[in-house]
Amino acid sequence: MAHFLMSVYDDGSPPPSDEEMQEMFETVGRFNEQLKQDGRWVFGGGLLPAESSSVVDGTKGDVTVTDGPFVEAKEYIAGFWVIDVESLQVAQQLAGEASKACLGPVEVRPFGEGE
Repeated sequence: MAHFLMSVYDDGSPPPSDEEMQEMFETVGRFNEQLKQDGRWVFGGGLLPAESSSVVDGTKGDVTVTDGPFVEAKEYIAGFWVIDVESLQVAQQLAGEASKACLGPVEVRPFGEGE
């Protein structure tokens, strides 16, 4: 078994309607429950908007904290799953299901060996 990160991105498009959001929450909830039932769930969650983030930098001696995201970007991570599956192919298959559930593209990235 191997761990994979499945990331969902917010591209700044207008948000879905309240009805579409409710349907998405329900669909993602069912997807999450299936991952748990299948023993593939490690962790997952949605994130607040990028504006709610802060950057902490201790690389130059003193620790500084800056409000807002580190980079100016069009897309930001909106949510993610960490899954434990047999192969990249299974992770990609599940990412396809996740993409349908959350109404957006999902990036799949393996964790490094031994991490």
